[in-house]
Amino acid sequence: MRINIRRWLSVILVVLGLVIAGCSNPMANSTESSTPQNNPTPAETTSNPQFSNLPRLDNKATVELRVKGSPITIEVDGTNAPITAGNFVDLVQKGVYDGLVFHRVVREPQPFVVQGGDPQGKNPKFPVELLGTGGFIDPQTKETRYIPLEIKPKGAEEPIYRKTFKVAGINSDPQLTHTRGAVAMARSQMPDSASSQFYFALAELPFLDGDYAVFGYVTKGMDVVNKIQQGDRIESVKVIQGIENLKKAEDKE
Repeated sequence: MRINIRRWLSVILVVLGLVIAGCSNPMANSTESSTPQNNPTPAETTSNPQFSNLPRLDNKATVELRVKGSPITIEVDGTNAPITAGNFVDLVQKGVYDGLVFHRVVREPQPFVVQGGDPQGKNPKFPVELLGTGGFIDPQTKETRYIPLEIKPKGAEEPIYRKTFKVAGINSDPQLTHTRGAVAMARSQMPDSASSQFYFALAELPFLDGDYAVFGYVTKGMDVVNKIQQGDRIESVKVIQGIENLKKAEDKE
């Protein structure tokens, strides 16, 4: 029992120092202490300037990511996480993830996560140990693109935005949970600070549910994920199905 407690305490410390290591400049006015009435309604996620220009994924898409010549197939779920999934698929289409490093791999004291997606890793001279603070800089705005925390409660019609379940007073489980093979967005302590960094869950991680946005699952190639080491690079990543479900701001014009 003492060993198990120690292991879980170690994992909690890793959560604080790893998954919460994201971009350092979150979207304006995003704070966990926001009052419930400040949570945008589903309609506001498309009309609010902070959200209206973000890509969305209607329905699902399939992405194939290759590491060391081996494929990892991800089903990206825009039905339950339209903004988070749309952001990921859009970055895949832009080639943002090609060549990036998996800068954090945690398997001890028990399987936890494999994390990557920091664009600073494109530079082969950038030290891997310093990765974890970068996000996608939109070439048009010259600013980092941040997305709101987006988690859909099980049975709900729409996701909760910009708040963890605890802050929002949600007692149910999320629709998309941290089962083994879940793919989710890394962020800083601020809820709306996710940008491009993502992680694979190497085991069931229920203590992250309601705090971090899962947007898909590995459907094939989990054995490849399990072999990823710190410093391994994403050789290529592409959308192999469902790209027509990606909706961008310019599509509305």
